[in-house]
Amino acid sequence: MSKAVPHQIPIVDLRAQYGTIREEVRQAIDAVMESQQFILGPNVKSFEEQMSAYLRCAHAVGVASGSDALLLALMALDIGPGDGVITTPFTFFSTVSSITRLGATPLFIDIDPESYLLSPAGLERFLIERGRSGAGNMMVDTRTGVRIKALLPVHLFSQSCAMERFVAVATRYHFHIVEDVAQACGARLTTADKTNFTGNIGALGCFSFFPSKNLGGFGDGGMVTTNDPELADRVRMLRMHGEVTKYHHEVIGLNSRLDSLQAAVLSVKLKYLDTWCGQRIERAAHYYELLRQSGLLGNGLTGIPPLRTDKSHVFNNYVIRAGRRDELGQFLAERRIQSEIYYPLPLHLQKCFAELGHKSGDFPEAERAAREVLALPLYPELQSEQQISVVEAVKAFYRA
Repeated sequence: MSKAVPHQIPIVDLRAQYGTIREEVRQAIDAVMESQQFILGPNVKSFEEQMSAYLRCAHAVGVASGSDALLLALMALDIGPGDGVITTPFTFFSTVSSITRLGATPLFIDIDPESYLLSPAGLERFLIERGRSGAGNMMVDTRTGVRIKALLPVHLFSQSCAMERFVAVATRYHFHIVEDVAQACGARLTTADKTNFTGNIGALGCFSFFPSKNLGGFGDGGMVTTNDPELADRVRMLRMHGEVTKYHHEVIGLNSRLDSLQAAVLSVKLKYLDTWCGQRIERAAHYYELLRQSGLLGNGLTGIPPLRTDKSHVFNNYVIRAGRRDELGQFLAERRIQSEIYYPLPLHLQKCFAELGHKSGDFPEAERAAREVLALPLYPELQSEQQISVVEAVKAFYRA
């Protein structure tokens, strides 16, 4: 059996990052091994405190994964059958599965074509056209009959959503905001009077520490953040099987605890997060100039990420829009350049969500993005020469 040829330029190179922090990480792991405290314990508590300080939020609760973070956040808000959660169809699967697992109904809003993020104008139009006031000033969706209990915006590819507009709408219509920050740790929004980190704007923020994220562990891990002490206590209880005291269960919760080894690794990496985010922005800016000068815009490529330097976009992914996208991806692969499609089929068209009754054409911008998006290699250690090689390969494809 032949071995797969490694990519000359991978989509992300975790070995390169590890090489810069090897000794610190090994010392942190050895300390956990010596302590033999692997579940929660002082390492997790310390990392929770570090994340709380970094994000400037009151509470940070470590959990087993980003998917669990979403599920636990919605559980903490008592979301279930008869409730609706507004979100985007163009996102990773667990954004929506966290809603349906609780028996609630996802209410999709199409995306903004420039950013791929949930459209604020689309949200307001949805609420005007389909919302009516129900009991306790809670909005009801006239089409499905469900109570609109939460908005779940996704900071996709590390871009910050239009949170000021979302907060204003949520306040006006009396529903909660749960932020999906899985791809956007380190991103922030600056207004005239303050700077807020993504994950510290809504009622709850949900983070993933999957290895490829801007802040990634050595396995699965996640976190829920909030400034509400009651919600924080509820998430802590829910992550421990719903325990109030040992073997006494108030509700049916999950077994979803961040383990000490992951917390130790993440504590080391957190010190470098802002530096790495800055390096991602620099490489995104280099791609921007290379692609802008390439003559490909309008001649093969239909869109590239805007130039951002304010950390409102910290580039977990560098995503372009490409004509003949699948052929381009294959062409790059033949030249040992890895690319990825995030995401090839929007969630309203997934077989497992067929019972929601959506069809092709319902959310045209999400569907068009799914046909055109392609992520190019991007990580803090990516070299300028490698980026030039990527862009030259894209140029060669379209000129051929």
